[in-house]
Amino acid sequence: MRDTVDDHVEAWAAELPWLDPVKEAILTRMAMVVRHITHTRSGLILDEDLTLREYKTLVKLRQLGSPWETNPSALAELVGLTRGAMSQRLARLEGLGFVARRQEGADGRRVTVGLTDRGLETVERLMVEEERSELSALSGLSPDERQALADLLRKVTRSVDDHGPANE
Repeated sequence: MRDTVDDHVEAWAAELPWLDPVKEAILTRMAMVVRHITHTRSGLILDEDLTLREYKTLVKLRQLGSPWETNPSALAELVGLTRGAMSQRLARLEGLGFVARRQEGADGRRVTVGLTDRGLETVERLMVEEERSELSALSGLSPDERQALADLLRKVTRSVDDHGPANE
């Protein structure tokens, strides 16, 4: 069964004889799937007045498990931000009512940030909606095909990890 990627690969293969058509088909299809998932995720979070980065911060807090809290420095490290950038992000999320910061210790210098009830409810609802969308994107595959694809993509990500720019 042909798709638009087949036409894309065919057109470029005619122009670029050195082009590996299988590689082009794989990477173009992967990019299409990523664009679809990103577009769907962006649509979901826009309804909550969140950016994708803010949503990922809420997801990271949720991933920590109950009580869904940590210190801002640890959270910054988990999401790959500077402490200053995390402070700005948390201020906005706090203003939206998704997180709360509280001072701890005798001198109040230790800060803990955690999901509020509203933040927990919102992130879980969005994650469920995201799960439905992602499962829909994979609905054309049988469970065995999905597992095979996951295994093949693991090999690709290992190759990227081993040979990517970060390791050159």
